[in-house]
Amino acid sequence: MKENSSEFQGRPRVVATVHSPASLREALKLERGSVDFVELRVDHFASDPRPLLRSVGRIACPLLVTVRHPAEGGAARLSLGEREALYSQFLPFASVVDIELRSIKALASMAGRVRSIGASLLLSSHHFKSTPSPAKLAEIASQAADAGADVFKLAAMARRPGDIGSLLGLLAPGRRVPVSVMAMGPLGRVSRLLFAQCGSVLNYGYLHRPNASGQWEARVLGERLAELAQV
Repeated sequence: MKENSSEFQGRPRVVATVHSPASLREALKLERGSVDFVELRVDHFASDPRPLLRSVGRIACPLLVTVRHPAEGGAARLSLGEREALYSQFLPFASVVDIELRSIKALASMAGRVRSIGASLLLSSHHFKSTPSPAKLAEIASQAADAGADVFKLAAMARRPGDIGSLLGLLAPGRRVPVSVMAMGPLGRVSRLLFAQCGSVLNYGYLHRPNASGQWEARVLGERLAELAQV
């Protein structure tokens, strides 16, 4: 287990996502410890990142920085250079940086900069139409570990109970790096509780309004996970 991976061991962490001015206002109200991380979806602020930049120092929780690729749910059709420039602006504030597995070769220099400041590298993969087969899921997770991930995140559309079973397979003992798993769609909310109980290390919720189907409000998610921990 790499040193940066060890911080994700233990209890499941809650990530609150900021993807709009309204969710940013909610993030600024959070007290330290109310969630574990606040994810800055910088791609949603790409046209004018200044309000977000002015606010980062007033967010009480550690920051997870994401500039999402347009093919994986990014809010803007940003070029590689534009994404790299936005990552650079927010990197000094980041505890964790999320780069899609598909982008890791093109953004290798950015991954090196993440390492240089002591932040953790999260490699992610998003599947909005269906859940990949168990064999494909295992292949993607192995690629993320080979690419140097401190933590690997996979989100997929789950339409059938079998999809939930496939995603649970990513949380089997013996995985090479910590894994964050989430399902979107009608099975999303209930499965996110299950995945957290089974070892998903980062569990995402919304502030103000959801930005993906199947999400819990972040603080409510934290409450539910705390309740389950006492059972």
